[in-house]
Amino acid sequence: MTNPPRPTHLRTHTFHALAPGPRLLVTGAVHGNETCGTRAIAQLLQDLDTGALSIERGTLTLVPVTNPLAYQLKQRVGDRNLNRNMAPSAIAQDFEDRIANVLCPLLDAHDVLLDLHSFHTGGVPFVMIGPQNNTGTLEPFSQAAPEMQLALHTGPHRIVEGWLDTYARGVARRAAAQGLPSYRTQALVTNPNYGVGTTEYMRSRGGYGVTLECGQHDDPAAVGVARHAILQTLSLLGMSRLELQRPTGEREILRLQDVTDRENAGDRFSREWRSFDAVKRGELIGSRQNGAEVTAPADGFLVFPNPRAEPGQEWFYFAQRRQ
Repeated sequence: MTNPPRPTHLRTHTFHALAPGPRLLVTGAVHGNETCGTRAIAQLLQDLDTGALSIERGTLTLVPVTNPLAYQLKQRVGDRNLNRNMAPSAIAQDFEDRIANVLCPLLDAHDVLLDLHSFHTGGVPFVMIGPQNNTGTLEPFSQAAPEMQLALHTGPHRIVEGWLDTYARGVARRAAAQGLPSYRTQALVTNPNYGVGTTEYMRSRGGYGVTLECGQHDDPAAVGVARHAILQTLSLLGMSRLELQRPTGEREILRLQDVTDRENAGDRFSREWRSFDAVKRGELIGSRQNGAEVTAPADGFLVFPNPRAEPGQEWFYFAQRRQ
């Protein structure tokens, strides 16, 4: 059987209301095996085509499959992770560079981003936000308030912050690592800009956005989480005549504190961890190939545990509640 040809275009759907308003971009399948957003967008397109849903203000752009190569391969990445090192490339070196050359101008043309994802281990949905307002050099930002409002209305009770500065701390250690698979991989994962994905790029261009992790990849409920978030975002921004539901229940805000890389293929977790499993200081998380124990640095939570991480890349993150 011959392999299908590589995708040669990025499919988008744009709806321009006849009245001015915000410009919202919704993306699905930035990672090819995370398809809940793709399916929720397909439902939304049908509603728009039949008139069950209308856009009355602003501009809505839907991208059901943001990484068509990874989607075709039914895996997280094509040539590399599209949600890292997000920037235009004068000389594209891989498929994701070519997608970024189309996607970045699309992000530039919008004000707000809702990026729909899912995760490989078990757990409940959560939403990731950017930094507090600041004028620093890593991720200066001035729209923390509207971004938090967007996060609150997506649905999940758990909000996670601190991605880029935590990733940058990991880069400082990763840059000294040896034995990474290739020069290209090493150049990417040892560059702080490699932590820049869709939302970080959007913030750098003056907009704001959130990453919604809708559930486990194969959980059918994840599609409903994604659909709810899209509809509530349209309502929050005043783009459609939909009821805006008030956020209910307490919200838990966790801040990422550190990232631990998988150093060797023989590194193993002590058990099957899920995102936001609580750990106590000193609790065994895993062991290195050489037998060295990896333990929790303090009381907190594991985030994004990835038993299939490549050597030299993120194995798990550690988070604590925001004080």
